[in-house]
This record gives sequence, C-alpha cells and structure tokens, in this order.
Amino acid sequence: MTSLDRRSFVGLAAWATAGMAARGGTRALAQSASPPKLPEITSIPDKLKGSGAVRIAGYGGTAQDAERTAYFQPFEKLSGIKTIDVPGADLNKVKAMVDTGNIEWDVVQLGRSSVKNLMKKGDYFEKIDYELVDVDNIDPLYRYDYALDMLVWSEVMAYRTDAFKSAVPVGWADFWDTRKFPGDRTLTGAGPVTPELEFALMAAGVPADKLYPLDIDKAFASYDKIKASVVKWWETGAVPVQMLSDREVVLASVWNGRMAAIQAAGVPAAISWQQGLLKRDCWAVPKNSPNKANAMKFIAFSTMAVPQARLSMLIPYGFVNGKSAEYLSEHQLGILPSAPAIKSQLVPYNYDWWVDNRDVVVGRWNKWILA
Repeated sequence: MTSLDRRSFVGLAAWATAGMAARGGTRALAQSASPPKLPEITSIPDKLKGSGAVRIAGYGGTAQDAERTAYFQPFEKLSGIKTIDVPGADLNKVKAMVDTGNIEWDVVQLGRSSVKNLMKKGDYFEKIDYELVDVDNIDPLYRYDYALDMLVWSEVMAYRTDAFKSAVPVGWADFWDTRKFPGDRTLTGAGPVTPELEFALMAAGVPADKLYPLDIDKAFASYDKIKASVVKWWETGAVPVQMLSDREVVLASVWNGRMAAIQAAGVPAAISWQQGLLKRDCWAVPKNSPNKANAMKFIAFSTMAVPQARLSMLIPYGFVNGKSAEYLSEHQLGILPSAPAIKSQLVPYNYDWWVDNRDVVVGRWNKWILA
C-alpha cells in the first residue's frame, strides 16, 4: 500500500458508519466513530466446501483490504479452502500466464471489457459455473459466460475542498476550466486502464445521454485543451488519491472507493458525482487454473447476499446480489454508486463500445501522449 497505510482501512470502516455525506460537501470522520458491525456468515452450502487452496489477485489498497474482510477470510473459515490473496491484478499478466502455462492466479479481479477484449484474442478464461451461483438474485446484466460482476463502482471527479475558496467544481467542463479552477490535475492514461474519453467529451459539451458511440477525434481535441495542466496520467487507482493527499494536484479522476480512506484520514477532499462513469468489476478464472473448482466456489460465495452486503458496509461500492439490500441500513444504501440518488447522476459505462474500440483508442493515445 501507499503511505496511506493499513490504519487508513480502520478509518475507512469507521467512515462507513459515521454518516458522512456521499456528495460534494463531505466532512472528515468523527474520531469517535467505530467500525460497522458486519452481518455474520454462519454457514454455506455444502457444494461450496472443499479442500486445497485458491489464489486470488485483486487491485490492492483499501478495496482489497475490504474484500479480505468481506470475502476471503469468511470463505476460508467456512469452506475449508485456504485463501491466498495478492495485489497486482493485471490483464497482461493473465495473458502471459496462460500463454506460458504458468498460472499463478486462480481468480482475478478485472473489468468486464478487459475480459471480453482478451477473449477476442484467444481462449484465456474458464466459463463460470453458474450452477453454483445465486442466479435468482443476480441480474443478468451482471452475468457473462466468462466473468461474473462482483461490485459496482464509479470513476468520478475528486477535488481538494481547500483549493477554490467557495467554488465547487461540478461536471467535467469545470475540470477543464483552468481559469475558474486553477491548479494541477491528474487523469487516467492508457495501460491496464482506458483513457477517459467520456470525460473529455462531456467537457466539450456532449450530453451524457449522447456519448456513445464516442467521437474519438472530438475527445482528443478536448484533451489538447487540458494536456498542459495534467501533471500525471495515472495507471493505478492509488495514485490520484495519494496526489490529492500530498497536495500535488487539486483535481483528479478517481475510483470512488479510494476516496473514503483519505476522507476518513481528514484530507480535505470530496467527490463530485455529477457525470461520473458507472462501472463494474468482475471475477474471472484464467484458463487452465489448477484450482478451477475452488475458484468457482469462491466466486459463488463472494456473490452471495451477505458477503456482498459486508463489502458495501466496508467500502462504498455497490452490490450485485439484489438481496444484499436487506442487510444494509438506509444510510449505507445512500452512499453507494448503485443508490438511486447517486446513480441518477452517473453515466453507464458502455463496455461493448470499448471492447470494439479499445485497441484503436490506445493506439491513438500512445501517439498523442508523446506529441
């Protein structure tokens, strides 16, 4: 983890209970707040029990700390399957593992478009065993032959609340407005993540409901206008929140769940939800995983209602199991990207467009960034 060390996860858990507003005026956590009481998981179906191990690759940081508490530890305890989790989930590593036959991970956390993109190039993932999964409570939107969505999140604008006096940036036109909101910025670059063409287009005035298909030329023309103020094009989620914490930037695109820890630590920073992208992460199993059976059992367990609710209580990511809402308070539901008041401000990310166009965009990006 970064210098926002593991103590920040304790603060994050406390944040989930403290009643912090999820909108722009978020205040720091009261020191007296205590971690949320998680619903217990006392038993699991026999079909999810076993022996041996399962190796899981996540994205690291506070999100993986939350997954460890919500998913990994109870699964190991109740299933009898040793759970080994590591940070560094990466599509290119999955490809290299499968190509060489040296499969180090049994389950990997990825974006849906990443899985689809790699499947276009070969047979890189196992089919999900939906016979084990609680399909009655998981919307078909979240299910794919080779991956199962496991959390809902948002890529949003974040800003330092001490940077602009009384002014508050709302929407990407404000992010691009360096006169009204002066200071250094950071945005996503290419790599394991995709360039944020949607943000560039909304900054140029394209309505949120008219984004797709994305106008690539117009997006890069918009990027030309902000390029000089972007001091770093980040590729991992820990970077923009660290830069906000260290006062290296005043505005950033971030993954919403990463913000909770720095807010809990007292950093004067907030989320502007307007025009954020509504995204989802999934679990996938690399082809020829030696622990394939255990991988499928873990995926089924982690998408059950109670494990999903536990994660949403620990970090403000939404759930994919509809029954999870029964275990969450009104406040807890109100800070999730999947909550109606927040979801209505977000733009659904079009995974299919990116599957069809990512290679073209990244090729264009690689030339543009060096120009």
